[in-house]
Amino acid sequence: MRGELDEQVGFSLVQPAQRVPKDHPIRRIKAIADEQLKKLSPVFDEMYAGAGRPSIPPERLLKACLLIVLFSVRSERQLCERLEYDLMFRFFLDMGMDDKVFDASSFAKNKERLLEANVARKFFEAVVRQAAAHGLMSREHFTVDGTLIEAWAGVKSFKRRGKKDTKPPDDPGNPTVNFHGEKRSNETHESTTDPEAKMATKGNGQAAKLSYAAHVLMENRNGLCADVTVTAAGGSAEWDGALEMLERQQVAGIRVRTLGADAGYDVHRFVRAVRDKGIATHIASTRDTRRRSWMDGRTKRHPSYAISQRVRKRVEEVFGWWKTVGGFRKTRYRGKARTGLWAYITAAAYNLTRMAKLLPA
Repeated sequence: MRGELDEQVGFSLVQPAQRVPKDHPIRRIKAIADEQLKKLSPVFDEMYAGAGRPSIPPERLLKACLLIVLFSVRSERQLCERLEYDLMFRFFLDMGMDDKVFDASSFAKNKERLLEANVARKFFEAVVRQAAAHGLMSREHFTVDGTLIEAWAGVKSFKRRGKKDTKPPDDPGNPTVNFHGEKRSNETHESTTDPEAKMATKGNGQAAKLSYAAHVLMENRNGLCADVTVTAAGGSAEWDGALEMLERQQVAGIRVRTLGADAGYDVHRFVRAVRDKGIATHIASTRDTRRRSWMDGRTKRHPSYAISQRVRKRVEEVFGWWKTVGGFRKTRYRGKARTGLWAYITAAAYNLTRMAKLLPA
């Protein structure tokens, strides 16, 4: 018998949590995130005044940022739109069926508070500590690598410092620019849209773009992010970012024993700095005959070197997830500080996704 199509009438008392499957990974991710956000409650108290009109809970805004990364949401405005009808999003943010959705401008108003209190980094570090407490992270063997994150600025905004345009543009939205015969470099030019972004290229024969350099320190047991940082793109950005993260590990009391990396780190300056810290350098030897390799036979003969070289390739999975699922191929914001904030949120979301699979039921 053919069923009849009924109109949508009546009401329901079902809550969003009842619509999410019991075995869905979002439940475990939510439990881990809520546990760490409760520990950050004293930090949130210091961010806001004791009197006045109550604002949107910072825990909710921070988890909303996680939703943007986890579900590849295009923008903050689109997230607020989906909160109107996506029950899983409402469940993750502890919102009822009738709770009013906050406006997209709330992200911009509260982003400065998050930057000043360094909340994103503290949340990421709390997730890392929880993963270590469950035995999911190696505290001795690590891998380092870097990548370029395209800045929110076009190459047409890369102009000579101090030079003003005398002629009005033919099209204010997308003017015609001719760079033929003009030598441009980061020393003489800068972007009028994002002055902190630098022109960089991934390799020979590839187009140069305004970018930031993002760096990851990955532990070698399960491929989780142990630390991340964002620096200005440049010739020594990879080495400087790696040394900065290693320094933070030492300050935290973590004894790094081995460090794996690709051949781009096989330079004397970096190898010597890492070895001075008492860390064994398991770096891939450069095959370029014009440049000397600093990985000698004494280092490469140990079985641990071969293990590090095999495991280090997993760091590409981190960058692949960042740029596809996390939408971090191109930064959403202008400036190194805001780009770094989003790097911590993206890395925390990646670790939460991995932990949801690795932790026992």
